[in-house]
Amino acid sequence: MNDRKAHALLDEARKGRYDRRQILKRGVALGLSAPAIAAVVAAAAPRPAFGQTANSNPLGVDPAAPLDVVIFKGGYGDDYAIYVKDSMYARDFPEAEITYAGIQRLGEQLQPRFVAGEPPDIIDNSGAGALDAVALIADGRLADLGDLMAAPSYDTEGATFAETLLGGTQEQGVFDGKQFTLNYVVSVLGVWYSRSFMESKGYTYPKTWTEMLELSEEIKASGMSPWVTTGVHTQYIRQFMFDQMLWKHDPQALVDIDNLEADAWKSPAVQDVLEALYQLAERDLLLPGWDGLDHTQSQAEWLQNRAAFIPVGSWLENEMKDLIPEGFDMVVAPTPSLEGDKIPFEGIFAGAGEPFIVPAQGKNVAGGKEYLRMLFSKEGGRTFSELTQNLTVVNGAADDVEFGVATASVQAAIAAAGENTFNSRYGGWYKDLADEVKQQFAELMQKQISIEEFMDASQEAADAVKDDEGIQKFTREL
Repeated sequence: MNDRKAHALLDEARKGRYDRRQILKRGVALGLSAPAIAAVVAAAAPRPAFGQTANSNPLGVDPAAPLDVVIFKGGYGDDYAIYVKDSMYARDFPEAEITYAGIQRLGEQLQPRFVAGEPPDIIDNSGAGALDAVALIADGRLADLGDLMAAPSYDTEGATFAETLLGGTQEQGVFDGKQFTLNYVVSVLGVWYSRSFMESKGYTYPKTWTEMLELSEEIKASGMSPWVTTGVHTQYIRQFMFDQMLWKHDPQALVDIDNLEADAWKSPAVQDVLEALYQLAERDLLLPGWDGLDHTQSQAEWLQNRAAFIPVGSWLENEMKDLIPEGFDMVVAPTPSLEGDKIPFEGIFAGAGEPFIVPAQGKNVAGGKEYLRMLFSKEGGRTFSELTQNLTVVNGAADDVEFGVATASVQAAIAAAGENTFNSRYGGWYKDLADEVKQQFAELMQKQISIEEFMDASQEAADAVKDDEGIQKFTREL
């Protein structure tokens, strides 16, 4: 550390004036880089009493082997991953040379490395343009993480790695009885709005779609656009609105889509939801120009009070932290109910995301798994929550973390939903189908095609996947 500010912060920390959380906050306030903050934390903190030494390197990592880390630098940033690299892995394996990259659109950049047989050792496979994990699993290109699941926890004495994770968060990563991906972040997908704005206007978030359309017309009449979303990444409206509304309207209808059942995209429930959503386009309730906005641009428009509602996930606050006006008070809510819904209004899409994978052809497979053991520790999880204001799947990791309004609303939404949480699967199981439905949503919401044309095209895409013997198929039950 050559930075004068970093040295001054370290000196204060060693004098006992700052605890670990205060070091992180103070470092950010001073404008220090993530590596510099991580170095201060590592230098100021005593070596954990329980960790690598106590576990005697359970995964058999070569201490001198290089490690190649690639992280999706999206809504959560990558400061948390840099912390694990610099303050945990480098601390336990000081001889290892670590190559690191925080990138986006992983598929375009990493697929050639897989083809060449030279993939990274650990990948956060998230975001638009991510690698097709199902295809990689089918080709034998991902490592079985069973030994990691059975290994001792990094810093929870007496527990295995698997035992420290929230129940029900890792089933999506199991294929043919083997764990190939690990979800890291607890996410809620819903409709976000500014609580302070709504209160200032005397508005209440609507519980029914009819009431939502009425409020949207009132907001439009005031000169403000009621809704905004991204037209570049229309998987947002597909998953965060359509899928969630369909599940609440008729859960079996969404499961049938996941299971590639015959005419699943032509069910009455699908038509009901599409007709409801289409009202946003037909009544011109979307911000003009929305179709040309990417996700962060649409979110920036929303933060400037150019629209009242936006469908997005709980990474929103961290992704836009530099643009959030003081007192904005963003909160999340479920999609409003349609007449005849089988799931109550409080039901919401919630679960685990941000999947990590370890390539089987990586030069340091054991090191990749050890990086995950550290990341999914209480230390790693707590650091993530402190830096991003989001929750991880690690039990107890955020118990002493102070959260703001946005994350408090996420916790409240999960509590209110109770057992009524769900998530669609077809988007992760069948990339080609998800891409086609995404395109169809763009055309539908831009009033280029009809609802019937949407259903026909989506069903045709689903049938193509179903009939392709080269694509592995999956099923689920309610």
